Amino acid sequence: MKLVWVDIRAAHPAKQAIIEEAVHQRVDGLVVADPADLEGLPPTVTKVLFPRGLALPSDFGAADVVIVDPAEHGEPHELALLHPEVEFGRFVEIIDAPTLEVACKAAASDKWSVLLFRDPTKIPLEIVLAAAAGAEGRNLTIAGDVEEAEIIFGVLEHGSDGVMLAPAQVGDATAVKAAADGGTEKLDMVELTVTATAHIGMGERACVDTCSYFGKDEGILVGSHSKGMILCVSETHPLPYMPTRPFRVNAGAIHSYTLSKDERTHYLSELKAGSKVMAVDTEGRTRMVTVGRVKIESRPLISIDAVAGNGQTVNLILQDDWHVRVLGPGASVLNSTELRPGDKVLGYLPSQDRHVGYPIREFCLEK
Repeated sequence: MKLVWVDIRAAHPAKQAIIEEAVHQRVDGLVVADPADLEGLPPTVTKVLFPRGLALPSDFGAADVVIVDPAEHGEPHELALLHPEVEFGRFVEIIDAPTLEVACKAAASDKWSVLLFRDPTKIPLEIVLAAAAGAEGRNLTIAGDVEEAEIIFGVLEHGSDGVMLAPAQVGDATAVKAAADGGTEKLDMVELTVTATAHIGMGERACVDTCSYFGKDEGILVGSHSKGMILCVSETHPLPYMPTRPFRVNAGAIHSYTLSKDERTHYLSELKAGSKVMAVDTEGRTRMVTVGRVKIESRPLISIDAVAGNGQTVNLILQDDWHVRVLGPGASVLNSTELRPGDKVLGYLPSQDRHVGYPIREFCLEK
């Protein structure tokens, strides 16, 4: 689990609201410069004292962790001997090769390290993370905004152990906590029984090309209705006459829904470069992937009807071609044109109706 420390050292008109939001979102730490600001904070949050540019106080108050700049305050391990009641960490500002070396050593050996990278490149952070691989301490990188925090979490796939962020507004703490938590939950996949297929003529279909490789048991959920979708497999499995394209899902007709973050739906037709879609495997594990391109072309279409065990019907319209496939139980790969009544496919049944893609509790009949 990634750590989130919210920095409340600077004066802000909404400071109290930001603190309340951070506590409500159960961020891991609140960072202050004055021990008095730690009073009254609940035990659910780590209380971090970071008096950069100030003298180290004689009394750390309720602080759990104290982050020090060795040039101003002394070495963390020496301070820990004098004050065993708190944990100490090191602040390092990385501006050149020597300070990068200091950061690498800190991340590899100190209990806590807080890193500030002055240059916009993330290469120095990659070097620090590689140097700290396997270390027992925790390193947190200072992020300028929520977008940078999301990037930091993904550097070298694993990212920093956490980020420290001074929110610019209410809502930032919520957003960065969501990014730290990974953002997507496991879905309850269901077996659907095919009831009918029909060749329905020409129409436009969308191939969704992402910036990620899909697994062999992974694809995206697609359906004609917002409350029933079928798992369309990526082009990860070999096909005759053409190479595999493991970044692509031949997803279906342009009117179809697919899922994004927080189970928001998007029409396939509105996806574009930079959009996010939810990749799903046969066990319901999910992750967000970025769309690199959507190819919309006229093709023959096939309609597939299926029913869930609770009687709910599902429809999916795909390109009418043997090489377009869906996933079934046990991660079986099924050619769409060979599906027959009684065959089993995997799907998902969202519980709520939609308005402009957002889940909403209202009457909505789709057919």
